[in-house]
Amino acid sequence: MNEIAELLQKDARLTPEDIASMLNKTVAEVRDKIRQMEDDGTIVKYCAIINEEKLTKQKDKVVAFIEIQVQPEREKGFDALAERIYQFPQVTSLYLMSGRYDLLAVVEGDNLKDVAFFVSDKLSTLDNVKSTTTHFLLKKYKENGTMLYKQSKLERLNVAL
Repeated sequence: MNEIAELLQKDARLTPEDIASMLNKTVAEVRDKIRQMEDDGTIVKYCAIINEEKLTKQKDKVVAFIEIQVQPEREKGFDALAERIYQFPQVTSLYLMSGRYDLLAVVEGDNLKDVAFFVSDKLSTLDNVKSTTTHFLLKKYKENGTMLYKQSKLERLNVAL
């Protein structure tokens, strides 16, 4: 991966001046490369990782990981169906996977009923969707390589003989 992209992926707050200093490049070189990556779609978005449990007035939302088994479309493969699925506003991420299921969708809803309705009335009714399995997120410990909680020191237990 490009060094500049790698640094920005780890910390999107880095300035071109910071990056230039770290990589021994000129600020102009770094700015140009960042602009180029933004223009060609390499850099799609900058974002912050939020530990939602720390927000004072957090709106409880339900996050589900939905494994989707599909029948790929002739001459279109998985892409046409994937495009239909990622257009739903409830779908925050969608991945093509290897294994028993073909697609993995990350879906958000206000409650369990919202997610259940999405699966039963929207997702399962699509042509070429053969089956789904839904897993609900209970707690996040680490996201995008970032731990959301301070590490506790591991204490050794006493061993009694």
